Amino acid sequence: MRNSKKVEHRLVSLTSLCFLLLFMEEYVRNQLPLDYSPELAAKWFSTIGILIPGIGFHLFIKLSNLDKKLPRFVYPYLFYLPVLFVLVNLFTNDKMISANEFYHEGLWKLPVYNKPYYIAMTASIVNNLLYLIPLMKVRANAKTRELREIYHQLIFGVLISATWFTVFGLIDFGSSLPPYPYLYGGVLWCFFLRQTMKKYDFLNFVDKRYEKMFNLNPAAILLLDHQGNIKEANPSAKQLFDRFRLDYAEFYALISEEIRQRIHNLEAISHVEMTLHNGDHRLDVLIDGDYLMVEYQPYIILILRDITKQKEDQREITFLAYHDPLTRLPNRRYFYDNLESAIQEAGNLQHKLAVVLIDLDYFKEINDKYGHQFGDQVLMHVANRIQETIAPDGMAARLGGDEFVFFIPSVTSMLQVESMIHHLQNSLEQHELLHAQHPISLSMSIGASLFPDNGKDGDALLNSADKAMYKVKHKGKNAYHILT
Repeated sequence: MRNSKKVEHRLVSLTSLCFLLLFMEEYVRNQLPLDYSPELAAKWFSTIGILIPGIGFHLFIKLSNLDKKLPRFVYPYLFYLPVLFVLVNLFTNDKMISANEFYHEGLWKLPVYNKPYYIAMTASIVNNLLYLIPLMKVRANAKTRELREIYHQLIFGVLISATWFTVFGLIDFGSSLPPYPYLYGGVLWCFFLRQTMKKYDFLNFVDKRYEKMFNLNPAAILLLDHQGNIKEANPSAKQLFDRFRLDYAEFYALISEEIRQRIHNLEAISHVEMTLHNGDHRLDVLIDGDYLMVEYQPYIILILRDITKQKEDQREITFLAYHDPLTRLPNRRYFYDNLESAIQEAGNLQHKLAVVLIDLDYFKEINDKYGHQFGDQVLMHVANRIQETIAPDGMAARLGGDEFVFFIPSVTSMLQVESMIHHLQNSLEQHELLHAQHPISLSMSIGASLFPDNGKDGDALLNSADKAMYKVKHKGKNAYHILT
């Protein structure tokens, strides 16, 4: 879980290993006869105890960035000096740096608290307190509150450990405690270090770093088992599904059968577009996925990017290529294409077809009097009335300005066309448009032509309807005329 390329990580690992070796020595020593205790304490226990101060100082100098201020001939060689004492300890009979007398009482083989023991213990406590010098210096110069908190917690851990070493290292508790009870101060120190790592992402603790990446990622991330149960969802996923008014636990039931089959077969999931529906809400997502093992169980991680806005923009661009942006009716090009298809079908079935052309009366005057914004409201109002009248059989369009047109396929008689025109006129009259709470009177000049009587293609039928409409305009507007 550490970055083995970083010195700090290696030093923390070595410190943990040293304390582990001390406990291992004590286990081995207590399993062997008492006669082995002095030798094990001198060669094993003392060797590790000598190395810990150098490793500890190296760690704190590195954590405080003071290594950058040390001369190159000093750093890091200064911290290797304890190795010389290890060699002396291993190849001489000097026992001034370790306990050399032991006695058996109860469960334990205990050291005698004599002069060599107190020398070694006192040196260890002083060494621990010396760790405070670089930590306090770097805390005083810390530029951020979080950095000060990190060093404050490390200082607190050192003080607690030093206190533990003093109490349980210098006071002889006899057989009421295991031998060398001060060793548990090292465990205590490791606990404080780990808490600091997890709380502040200190030493790049991996699970903390990836937890931040998981939580801060703007894409929605889901962790599912292969039965489709959602085990984890990052805040972006919860926010996305909350906005979509969907319990994220229901997600698996909404994905397509194709994606569920891919998950079942452990197939690649890359840039798969999918649309989710929840009532009137629509969500377009782009899905990427991969497979992984979590605690020896297979899982799939899905990354969802919300592309609803992009898809809406694409649909709008496609729509506007064939529709009028104001009234949302088909434009001239789209209408002509559909009219030609309808004419061909009517010809094949030997049906009649009607084309109705509409021009708003006095629209220029309305624009001039009430403004272009209200003029746009008038156009949208008329478009809605036309669309409502011809639905679902006919098709309407805005040709431009205040001109509209629609066709009616499969006309059975002239009366059917007249009935639809009357219905449109009545609808416009009944649904009054208000301006400043005052009704605005609207009227239309309407001309109609029939296929195949007045033309056999779209242009001919529109020209015929245009002629019929202009007859109405010349006679006073607000009426209709159908060519016969």
